[in-house]
Amino acid sequence: MAEQTAFLDNIKSFHRHGLGAPVLLMMMMAMIVVPLAPIMLDIFFTFNISLALVVLLVTVYSLRPLDFSLFPTILLVTTLLRLALNVASTRVVLLEGHTGGDAAGQVIKAFGEFVVGGNYAVGIIVFAILVIINFVVITKGATRISEVSARFTLDAMPGKQMAIDADLNAGLLDADEARKRREEISAEAEFYGSMDGASKFVRGDAVAGILILLINILGGLVIGILQHDLTFAVAAKNYVLLTIGDGLVAQIPALLLSTAAGIIVTRVSSTQDMGGQVLSQLFRNPKSLAVTAGILTVMGVIPGMPHFAFLLLATLSAAGAYYIQQKQAAPATKQIPLEKVEQVPESRELSWDDVTPVDTIGLEVGYRLIPMVDKDQGGQLMARIKGVRKKLSQELGFLIPAVHIRDNLELPPNGYRITLMGVSVGEADIQPDKDMAINPGQVYGSLDGAQTKDPAFGLDALWIEGAQRDHAQTLGYTVVDSNTVIATHLSQLLQTHANELLGHEEVQHLLDKLAETAPKLVENLVPDTLNLGIIVKVLQSLLAEGIPVRDIRTIAETLAEHATRSQDPDELTSAVRTSLGRMIVQQINGMAAELSVITLDPNLEQLLHQAVQADGVGGVEPGLAERLFSALQESVQKQEAMGQSAVLLVSGLIRTMLARFVRHTIPNLHVLSYNEIPSDKQIRIVATVGQ
Repeated sequence: MAEQTAFLDNIKSFHRHGLGAPVLLMMMMAMIVVPLAPIMLDIFFTFNISLALVVLLVTVYSLRPLDFSLFPTILLVTTLLRLALNVASTRVVLLEGHTGGDAAGQVIKAFGEFVVGGNYAVGIIVFAILVIINFVVITKGATRISEVSARFTLDAMPGKQMAIDADLNAGLLDADEARKRREEISAEAEFYGSMDGASKFVRGDAVAGILILLINILGGLVIGILQHDLTFAVAAKNYVLLTIGDGLVAQIPALLLSTAAGIIVTRVSSTQDMGGQVLSQLFRNPKSLAVTAGILTVMGVIPGMPHFAFLLLATLSAAGAYYIQQKQAAPATKQIPLEKVEQVPESRELSWDDVTPVDTIGLEVGYRLIPMVDKDQGGQLMARIKGVRKKLSQELGFLIPAVHIRDNLELPPNGYRITLMGVSVGEADIQPDKDMAINPGQVYGSLDGAQTKDPAFGLDALWIEGAQRDHAQTLGYTVVDSNTVIATHLSQLLQTHANELLGHEEVQHLLDKLAETAPKLVENLVPDTLNLGIIVKVLQSLLAEGIPVRDIRTIAETLAEHATRSQDPDELTSAVRTSLGRMIVQQINGMAAELSVITLDPNLEQLLHQAVQADGVGGVEPGLAERLFSALQESVQKQEAMGQSAVLLVSGLIRTMLARFVRHTIPNLHVLSYNEIPSDKQIRIVATVGQ
């Protein structure tokens, strides 16, 4: 036991010090340079066959190609090992072949005599057939599949990356899951690229096997006749049988590895191994076996045909069809217990319980979409919606209320409707059995499908079959399933209307959480300094302009500081925005040191100042408002064309008025005041809007 432990420790030490690969390389070089005894050849040939079997079985039991991502490297190593063995066995065959059939070991002798019956003509034919199967059929097909898979995998990478970004934005993935999926896409591209090159090793190995066979036969005949004075018949028997045995020993592992390469490049990711997929897909429909049984029966009763073989297989096929049909029909015969319906007396008086409260967030679906929200029918929409709520809650800083889902027979069968406080804010029709291919703005081809619009952002899109998904991603489309379409639409609407979701209860929960870490701050703020209603209005104003309320401590400290001077929600909101200036600018412009902004002409800004001071609201003359709107819209379009965020920088007095002015007309324009810009940010004026 101690010796085994020491041996394992030595192996682990080899791996830790990176000596495994050099030692393996030295072993291959030794097989090429140093003559090996026949017993060593037997061991190495047996190991080669065992390794090929292990590799083949690993590919069979892998659930997806990336589970065996080391396969291209293994293929190269096994090919080099096999070629090194060919060189070592060739040396022994040519040097000692004149002594008899066991000159190169028992493995080669067994394959040369037992497998082909000691007939070298039969051996040559068998070897040729194996080479044809390996070279022409398996290797050529696997090479072509590797080339196509590598090309399409690389072409589909941008579309897959955009699909991950869409799922991440919709809250279906968190950052860690998105990073993992991006790494899988990169690994998949590297794997198929490596397989494209590794398949050439197998092809070259098959060619090398043919050349080695011819060289060994010709060289053996020349050496046996000229150097050892053997007759042609004896030389042919000795050298040709040894060469055939050597070739068969090398070709069988090569055939196994070629088959493994073909299996792994034709596999698709699944939750089942290859055996499970065969059983679930090949024998899923009992009609196939039933028809096969009928055909075999007809063939079996024809005079002159082998009745026993055909009728036996016909019986087995019919029995299999009957068994599968009974197994599939079993769940359908299960009786479902009827629910007891409570009898409501007709004379019961109405009460407040009969008044149904309005759902904060509601999702109504047509009857064909019900399976999407039913977990028992494999529906995934509930999980997607939970992911949306989790992501938005983390981003916005408060708990998004639960989404109440119900069916609505008044909707179209494939339609859905999203409501807030009982009022519809969005609806659309989808095709649950198809995928949506969204045109992000630049694609490289056209697709067959039904024209539609992405309900979340209004982009051009197509409903396509699932089989077109990879092709669509290759062309640059962002492809999402129907669950993601609804989840993304819901996420976009909840972000837009986040201020409507935040009420007194939610704000009280935020303050209660803050009180756990800063009890004095909350105690001095509510209700002595500010009442809860004013705090709610401030937080709603922040959310209305896309500013999260995660940093509730900074918000509370700012409110406590300025509430003694003013109780006006707009002034308090401006003070809070100033405190959150660094976060606001970073949310717009990232970590860039320079911020490109649009400013107002001084005369126009002075005019707006006077309007705000006159009535406290900032009413603008209609003609001036129209000109201001057109000029701002033109500047925003120029900024977006350059790939930059559009920011309007104005004084704090008119910021609130202008933000309300452009909120719904130019939603991509961010209105900031001078006080909100951090001191370490550089300002670059890219446009000035005048009267």
